[in-house]
Amino acid sequence: MPTDVSPEPTTDTVADAGSGGRRAALIVNPIKATTADVEGAVRRISAEDGWEEPLVIETTAEDPGHGQAREALAAGVDLVIAAGGDGTVRCVAEELAGTGTMMALVPLGTGNLLARNLDIAVDDPDAAVESAFRGTERTIDVVHVTVDRAQDAHVFLVMAGIGYDAAIMSDTRDDLKDKVGWLAYVDAGIRNLPGRPSRTTISVNGGKPFERRLRSVMGGNCGKIMGGLEIFPGARIDDGLMDLMTVAPKGKLGWLAVVGKLVARGKGKSKDPSLEYFQCRTAEITLREPLEVQLDGDPLGRATHMAFEVKPDSLRLRMPLGYKDPAVVSEPLP
Repeated sequence: MPTDVSPEPTTDTVADAGSGGRRAALIVNPIKATTADVEGAVRRISAEDGWEEPLVIETTAEDPGHGQAREALAAGVDLVIAAGGDGTVRCVAEELAGTGTMMALVPLGTGNLLARNLDIAVDDPDAAVESAFRGTERTIDVVHVTVDRAQDAHVFLVMAGIGYDAAIMSDTRDDLKDKVGWLAYVDAGIRNLPGRPSRTTISVNGGKPFERRLRSVMGGNCGKIMGGLEIFPGARIDDGLMDLMTVAPKGKLGWLAVVGKLVARGKGKSKDPSLEYFQCRTAEITLREPLEVQLDGDPLGRATHMAFEVKPDSLRLRMPLGYKDPAVVSEPLP
């Protein structure tokens, strides 16, 4: 009699049907998790789907996720769930990128930038945990950043910058974030509006350097920030490219031109220097004087040099099933 051979299940089918012997690690920021039983949800879904008891590791003030991610990798887990703010997510991703181990996230912070871009529930930890186990798998780019020609590079998933944007992140009041959430960044933005431009040299894809007088230079892997504002129009997290934006307001009303062009999603006068965009795989930024640096909202101090390099398809990531905006991923899900 013929033998009935079933097709091998896809990754998503395995996730939905359960996988005996598989194990997840939960890396959780205990400060961020005070109002949500994320660990309970991870244990519950692990049991429901036939996974082994999860490995649970808390971050600390001294180590926001790097060592914990390495511990999870050493344990040979199949899925690493980063539960915390953007800093926790970035540190875990920095260790997982290039390893082939699946990552998921449960947003518990204020900005939750990557989660907002990927339609991961920012106000429903249970739904985010369910997506971590039962969602769809995508492979995304990460961008490596070297600051002041350091030997070791950092990574970012959403955006990084030097200048005004980083000053906002560095100057945002934690007590205000606890009270009004992401509006605290607006407060810091207004307080940092005054300032003078910095002479900046930029090279894109190894090309001839050019100079600008700028308040900020930002690299984007995907485009959306808090409030639904899309500051990198059309940026995709899986296209092998980074979007570079320069900000150069002119005069007292210069910021109005910047905001207007942001609202218009980069459209308008092509020669308007207040906001310029470049697409690239590599970029190098050099300043005459040190300015604040940020990666995915994490302040890194001051620097005069940043080098960016896109690493395509570096990180396996779980996200919710369903449609994804083509401004985020190259091939939207049905």
